[in-house]
Amino acid sequence: MSVAGQRRISGLLLGRAARSVMARASSNSVALSRFWPGRTDRLLIAPHDLRITDATRAAEIYSGRFVFAGKIVTCHGRSVFDLAPPSEDWEATLLGFGWLRHLRAADSAITRANARALLDDWLSGTRRRNPLGRRPDVLARRVISFLSQAPLVLNDADSRFYRRFLRHMTREIRTLRYTMLDIPDGVARLQVLIALCYASLCLANQAKHIRGATRRLSEELQRQILPDGGHISRNPGALIELLLDLLPLRQTFAARNIAPPPALLNAIDRIMPMMRFFRHGDGSFALFNGMSATPSGVVATLLAYDDAHGTPMAHMPHTGYQRLDAGPSTVIVDTGPPPAPHVSHEAHAGCLAFELSSGTNRIVVNCGIPTTGRENWRGFARSTAAHSTLTYSETSSCQFVELSAVKKLLQGAPIVGGPRHVESYREATADGMILTASHDGYLRQFNVTHQRVLTLSTDGTRLGGEDALAKAHGAAFRGADDYALRFHLHPAIKASRLSDGHGVMLVLPNREVWTFEAPDQKVELEDSVFLAGFDGPRRTSQIVIRQQARQVATIRWSFARSTASPSVTAARREARREPELPL
Repeated sequence: MSVAGQRRISGLLLGRAARSVMARASSNSVALSRFWPGRTDRLLIAPHDLRITDATRAAEIYSGRFVFAGKIVTCHGRSVFDLAPPSEDWEATLLGFGWLRHLRAADSAITRANARALLDDWLSGTRRRNPLGRRPDVLARRVISFLSQAPLVLNDADSRFYRRFLRHMTREIRTLRYTMLDIPDGVARLQVLIALCYASLCLANQAKHIRGATRRLSEELQRQILPDGGHISRNPGALIELLLDLLPLRQTFAARNIAPPPALLNAIDRIMPMMRFFRHGDGSFALFNGMSATPSGVVATLLAYDDAHGTPMAHMPHTGYQRLDAGPSTVIVDTGPPPAPHVSHEAHAGCLAFELSSGTNRIVVNCGIPTTGRENWRGFARSTAAHSTLTYSETSSCQFVELSAVKKLLQGAPIVGGPRHVESYREATADGMILTASHDGYLRQFNVTHQRVLTLSTDGTRLGGEDALAKAHGAAFRGADDYALRFHLHPAIKASRLSDGHGVMLVLPNREVWTFEAPDQKVELEDSVFLAGFDGPRRTSQIVIRQQARQVATIRWSFARSTASPSVTAARREARREPELPL
């Protein structure tokens, strides 16, 4: 690892150690705060929950079946909080109590009684001391869930339960206030600040905290939401998670007759166009930097709050993405450097990767990452080989923390090295839109830079590309020079290698035909995996071209739509291959 990478790791470790020391010191304040005045005696308002509900899930929970994060736990008469969790994701979902919304959707006396019984079981036990349950993001989600679903658990509740519920809420909120120092940067920190804003607005005797909570949230929104609407982690999924809480928070301010802070309104206004920017024709988000399967119902709900309904911008310079639209075709490209190390735990090494869609059909994708069981796939999903771009010497363009001891201390594997200079520019011509981009992620190790040129025709029927490797400052290539150009295909695409070995025919679900060609190269069709599906990882294919940089430093290729059927397209290609008869 380079010296710069070692310095980044040292900085991350020092920062983690400092936060841990301050968090231990603040734990005494949390304990002492139990004796301070400031308890609340009533709930003033319950915020709206925009997350999708399913009333049928209420019957499962009533029968003792808890299905979270792809895992099923059956209680068999025991408390769900006493059972060993099958995964960390399952436990985080359980202790976040977001599932209470399904019970509220059923809206019956039985589900209300069931919700109170489960909550009473939680309040009565010592399980609150569970380490994962005290994790800031889980605790923040629990506070928001309790506030949002308070009408469910408090309706018809006796005064004793009501008081216990509010006392518990007070303790949870105090814990959040005094553990701010140990919250990881990024979405988790914003979620904690959002939870504190909710608490100050929704509970009585908390008005003195409104100004402070609002100020801290405003400062964090201005820092984390970039001017173009992206998040500092460069993860499109972060925008969905944040809007699900920010939109109801805006409504809660209005319900209390308090003007929402300008930073909150500005953040929402900036995020909305970015949501549209990442969408393909089928409503799915492009799979970059930790994005998984798109919850289409949730996104549709969020976009219903967008009054502008504007066309997405073509270039997001602060977040580092480009979008090309022509006819029914859309191309979305990652043209940004990796995020800062402290917010890069989910970031991928996919610089210059792109995704292509035609209408409602996605054609070229990145592998993405599963919604559950991420740890099993995380290493591969973050690698450059899992993206539709060039991989040099089977090495990722970013370097991740690899030592298990360091990853444990840092609670993940942040990026500590990668592209420093990523340049891109676009121009409109008579033939279409041309995007030229380059990155230096392989410069330090191999003395090579990668340049990609994409040209989308004006009618959207052809995407031409050129990938080139250039030696830095005219020096020789350093070390190995093998590289691979990969185009991962969506599982719905039927791909067949052409007989001449220089292309692949692609049949879309609507029977539309596209042809990939690289006339001067040997084109292979290999197995791949699509990770970002609701039904788990799915087998798919990838188009691969392999070469040596010292022999072939430039590869030209194209995706083109055919107006003929698959059989006619294949016949025409065969006819073109037949040699002319001599006279």
